Amino acid sequence: MASEYLEHKLTLLPAEPGCYMMKNVNSQIIYVGKAKNLRSRVRSYFKSAHEGKTAKLVSEIVDFETIVTSTNKESFLLEITLIQKHQPYYNIRLKRGTGYPYIKITKERDPEIKITGEVKKDGAYYFGPYPNVYAAEETIHFIQKVYPLRRCNGFQGRPCLYYHMGQCLGACFQTVPTERYDNQIKHIKSFLSGNTAKVKQKLNVEMKQAAESMEYERAGDLRDQLHYIEVTVEKQKIISNDKTPRDLFNFYLDKGWLSIQVFFIRQTRLMKREKRLFPIVDTAAEEMSTFIMQFYNRKNNVLPKEILVPKGIQTEEISDILGIPVRTPQRGEKRELLELAEKNARLVLEEKFRLLELDERKSVGAMQEIADALNLPLGHKIEAFDHSHIQGSDLVSALVVFVDGHPNKNLYRKYKLETVDHADEAASTREVIRRRYTRLLKEHENMPDMIFMDGGEIQMNAAKDVLENELGLDIPVVGMVKNNHHKTADLLFGGNDEHINLNPKSQGFYLVQRIQDEVHRFAITFHRKVHNKHSLSSRLDEIAGVGPRTRNKLLKEMGSISKIASASIEDLRALGIPQNTAQLIKVSLQKNAEIAKGSSHD
Repeated sequence: MASEYLEHKLTLLPAEPGCYMMKNVNSQIIYVGKAKNLRSRVRSYFKSAHEGKTAKLVSEIVDFETIVTSTNKESFLLEITLIQKHQPYYNIRLKRGTGYPYIKITKERDPEIKITGEVKKDGAYYFGPYPNVYAAEETIHFIQKVYPLRRCNGFQGRPCLYYHMGQCLGACFQTVPTERYDNQIKHIKSFLSGNTAKVKQKLNVEMKQAAESMEYERAGDLRDQLHYIEVTVEKQKIISNDKTPRDLFNFYLDKGWLSIQVFFIRQTRLMKREKRLFPIVDTAAEEMSTFIMQFYNRKNNVLPKEILVPKGIQTEEISDILGIPVRTPQRGEKRELLELAEKNARLVLEEKFRLLELDERKSVGAMQEIADALNLPLGHKIEAFDHSHIQGSDLVSALVVFVDGHPNKNLYRKYKLETVDHADEAASTREVIRRRYTRLLKEHENMPDMIFMDGGEIQMNAAKDVLENELGLDIPVVGMVKNNHHKTADLLFGGNDEHINLNPKSQGFYLVQRIQDEVHRFAITFHRKVHNKHSLSSRLDEIAGVGPRTRNKLLKEMGSISKIASASIEDLRALGIPQNTAQLIKVSLQKNAEIAKGSSHD
C-alpha cells in the first residue's frame, strides 16, 4: 500500500513517455524504468499485487522521480544512460566490455594483423569476437606465416628478423606495393570468413609427410595449427547458407527469473553463445529490450548486420537506435534457431533453480536475519573495516564490501594510514572512516546500508562519531565481536553498545563469520606486502651509495631482496648503477643473507 505522500505524487503523473526512478529510504535510486505512459506504468507498481523481486522492490520504495521525454525512442536512450550512471540494485546491469578479443587488420599504408580488445571506428577490418583467446592468438601466428603483412615497426633501413623468417613483406627496408598487401588481405578475409578447406588440406599433407619422416615435433605443431583453425574459424558446424553476420536473442521466463540466450552467428556458423540469468522486476519483453540496448552499448562490440528477436520485443525502436535491422522471423531456419535458443534458455533456468534457492537462503536470507536481529530494514550492501600493524609500525586499514551476502572484490579498498604513527584503534578508525565516506560524498556515490567494524566498542564508537558529528551521515555501525579463541561470537549495536546474539547455526551468523574472516584476511595480506616492501627499502637505505633514486629503481625492477642478491654485477649495472655501488650492494646483501642463514640454524 502506497503512503499518503506517494498517493499524492501518483495523481500528478503525466500520461506521456519517459523514465522513472524508484528511491529507497536512503534516497538511493534502486530501479530505473521506461514507459510509453508514465502514469499507467508507475501506478501499476502500487495498485497491483506482486511477488518475487518486484514485491521486494515495491516494499523498499519511499519516493520516485520521473523524466518526461518527447518520444519512446528518447526514453530508451535515457533509461540506458540512467542505469549506467546510478547502477540501480534492481536493474539488469552489464559490464562495459565483452571480455572477448577480435582479430584486426589495420588500415594504414603498411597494414598489420593483430589481436585487439578494443574496437574503434578507424576503418580497420575486425573479425570476431573469439571466445578462445589462446586459439585466436595461435591463428594469428598461423596467418602471419601463410599470409604475411607487416610484422615490424616500419622502415628501419634493413630487413627485420621476421622478413628473414618469411613473416613480414619487408616494409622495414623497402616499399611494398599496395597491390601485394591487398592480395594478402583478400586471402586473410576469405580464410577468417570460413574458407579454410585449401589451407587445411595443405596442413594435413604436410603433417603426414612430417610424421612419415619421423619429424614428430613438426607434425605436432601442424596438428595444433589445425586444431586452432577449427576452434577459431570453424567453431561450429554450418547452420545456414546465409553468410550475413547476425546476433540472435531469446529468453525463457519462470518464477520471476529471466534466462537469456544470445547466439552469435558468423561465417555461416554459430561462433559463440552467451547465457545470462536474472531475477526481474518488469515484463520479460521490457527487460529484454533494456538488456539488448545495454548489450550493444558496451565499448568492445561490433554490431552485426542483423538482429533476430522473439515476438513482443520493441523492434522498431531498437532498430532505429542501433541503425540495423531488428526482425522476428516467422518461419524457416531462423525461426528454428530462435526456438533452439529458447530451449537452451529453459534448460539453463531449470538446472539452476535448485542452486538459486540454496543461494537465496545463504545470501539474501542471511541479510534478512541480520537486519531482523538489529531491528533494521533489509539492506543490500555491507562495508567492513579492519586494521593491521606490527608493534605500531606499518599501519594499514582495509575495506571489504558484501552485496546481498556475496563479496564484491571490485569494491575492496586498501588504506595506508597517514595521520596515525602508533597503535591507536580509535585514531585509525577515525582516519579511514573519514577518508572513505568523505570521498563517497564528494563523488555522490551510494552509501552502504550497514558498516561493520572488526573490533569492539572503541572502533564502533569512533566510526559513529565521525559519521554522525563530522559528516552528518546516518549509517548503522555494527561491531563484530570475537571470543577468546578469536572466533566470531556476536554483534555490538545500538546506543548502549548492546550485544546482539545470533544463532551460531543460522545463515546470518555464517555471513558475519565470512565477512569477519574476509576483512581480516584482506587487511593482513595488504599489511604483509607493505611491511615487506618497507623492510626491503630500509635494508637498501643502509648501503652506502644507494640513494632514493637507486633504491626505487631496484624495488621497481626486481622487487625482492633474493632477486637483487642473486642478480649479477652486470645486471645491476644495466640499471644504470655504477660499478662500485653494484659491488657494495652484492656484498652487503650476501652478508645479510649469511647472517640470516646462520641465525636460522641457531
